[in-house]
Amino acid sequence: MLKHGILNPAVNSLLSRVRHTNTLVIADRGFPFWPQVETVDLSLVDDIPTVLQVLAAVRPNFVIGQAFMAEEFRAHNTARTRKSFDAALAGIPVAFEPHVEFKRRIPAAIGLVRTGDTTPYANLVLVSA
Repeated sequence: MLKHGILNPAVNSLLSRVRHTNTLVIADRGFPFWPQVETVDLSLVDDIPTVLQVLAAVRPNFVIGQAFMAEEFRAHNTARTRKSFDAALAGIPVAFEPHVEFKRRIPAAIGLVRTGDTTPYANLVLVSA
């Protein structure tokens, strides 16, 4: 029995299959579903859990070389929210691109973790180093 770290077996399974340059998506509650991408749905109610909570949980066991986010995130969120994401992603190069382009990265992902986050465009594509 696991005593600490990621307790969810499906999330553990996704993380254990990520190799160099593979991607993992952490998405908000309204993010589209791709039938070909394994999705672990952690959403419970609005904002439980959040994208940042899932990122904080996976980051200790996931070597992230780069992250991608939608440009629209910056335009649709407050300075406080943007700073929270900047802090959570500290030390990781983040590339912003149009949401349409961002979504084109999803089919190549090892998996997607859906959260209950209601923050607009709070989706991350994490690239393993």
